[in-house]
Amino acid sequence: MTDTPTTELKPQADAPPVSQRGRLFRIYNHYRVVVSVILVALLFVDPINFDTRFRAMDYYQAGVISYLAINGFVALIMLAGFQPRSRHITLSILMDILILHGLLLVSTGITNGLANLVIVSVAAGNILTPTRMGTFYAALGAICSLGISTWSVMAYGDSADGIVRAGSLGILYFAAAFTLQYISRRMLRSEALATSRARSIAELEQINRQIIQRMRTGILVLDRFGHIRLANAAAEELLFGVASDESGRQPSRGRNLPQPLRLGLEAWLKDPARRTDPFQATPTSPMVQVNFTQLDQERGDQILVFIDDMSKVTQQAQQMKLASLGRLTAGIAHEIRNPLGAISHASQLMGESPNLDDGDRKMLDIIERHSRRVNGIIENVLDLSRRREASTDLIDIGQWLSAFRDDYLQTQDTEQHKGAHIELRMETNLPQARFDVSQIEQVMVNLCDNGLRYSEQNTGERKIEINAGATADGERAYVDVRDFGPGIAPEHRVSVFEPFFTTDKSGTGLGLYLARELCEANQAHLSLVDDKRLGCCFRITFAHHGRMI
Repeated sequence: MTDTPTTELKPQADAPPVSQRGRLFRIYNHYRVVVSVILVALLFVDPINFDTRFRAMDYYQAGVISYLAINGFVALIMLAGFQPRSRHITLSILMDILILHGLLLVSTGITNGLANLVIVSVAAGNILTPTRMGTFYAALGAICSLGISTWSVMAYGDSADGIVRAGSLGILYFAAAFTLQYISRRMLRSEALATSRARSIAELEQINRQIIQRMRTGILVLDRFGHIRLANAAAEELLFGVASDESGRQPSRGRNLPQPLRLGLEAWLKDPARRTDPFQATPTSPMVQVNFTQLDQERGDQILVFIDDMSKVTQQAQQMKLASLGRLTAGIAHEIRNPLGAISHASQLMGESPNLDDGDRKMLDIIERHSRRVNGIIENVLDLSRRREASTDLIDIGQWLSAFRDDYLQTQDTEQHKGAHIELRMETNLPQARFDVSQIEQVMVNLCDNGLRYSEQNTGERKIEINAGATADGERAYVDVRDFGPGIAPEHRVSVFEPFFTTDKSGTGLGLYLARELCEANQAHLSLVDDKRLGCCFRITFAHHGRMI
């Protein structure tokens, strides 16, 4: 057997929505139940006079009771959850018009007050189905009224005034039909326009919400007491390291503002013209700049806070700095390397002389060692000035770290350095990150070299730990490089990333500075983590791969 395609009936453009039509019909059916109950109750008021005035009292009683039974049954099934469709509504209106005219026929004719109820049925039909069917209801009511009045004149000898009344009722039927159809169409068009605008506003609100949530600039709405009313994902990431999802959940609500931000807010409330200094919310967070403004100028009880990540500004400043540094280092390389090369070559020639004593050879060794150090400083400065723009790729942190560890250990297996050990620990379901592999690997090599050297000085073993995990929001990855050295003194922790700062006499002081510069170029953040454990722990916190600048 083959399935026969069926054609689904589409609702007419000028018809009320299904749900609204169901509610209106429910109200109309309540009216029918009340009317039928009143008609049944009237049978017990003056039954003797009813018998004398009505043409067929038995049929009238049966009709009224049947009308009540039908309306009660419809009310019960709708109460049980039945949803009437267009054909059910049309059938109900037609039934009302025919039953009411039947009651007019077996009662006192068109002069009975029941004729007024037909107007209500025709009006309800045009409200529920403001189409050609509404005109048919009016035509059917007019024909039935004229038929009953004509039959009354011919069969019962009633006055011809009944025909005039029937004609007047017919005119009322058509007037009610045309008027209500016009009004209903206008109302439906207005409702459709309002619905369309409401839908557009809802879509625009959703788009705005998504744009705000995906903005790199953090947005906070605060009251005058510093309580968070609203925060987008960037604000939560920059301030708390936890980004809210797009479903409206706000993890930051109820949290205290970071101390620098709270102090900046208090200072701004006292002096709105004052500009807040950049700050870091946490040691692993990037440097941010905040700006305050009144959200409600009249009430003044809500404050809008813009939080800008300084990474972009830092990148632009670095590009300008490196352009100047490139021009400077070109002159340095020319003016210093040539005499430095002559000094180094002369010391090598002197070292070949057989007439040198131990003191002279010691002095030559000092010359050669410091010549290499100066040359290393020049090489680092040249590398910094020649740094190319980061070419980022989407990287799986776990696979990349495993490959890096293997490659790095192969380079460490030399005659001078043997037995290097790197313990790699990674969390499951690490988020991906975007960065330039060659530049971040250069950072990792620098951190690993330093860690192995200081671990060997302190413990005699060349070992470090590399830990990879996710931030509190689960959306950004970080990599920790931990050594087992003596650590860094508290007074030196704020200076470790400054150029030419070093505690190692043989170091140039540019390694960590260059490492942070490379991290900033990839929108990552290199920080020194103070976790009260032995040695040093440097953390690279990568930016969210979907919110890169």
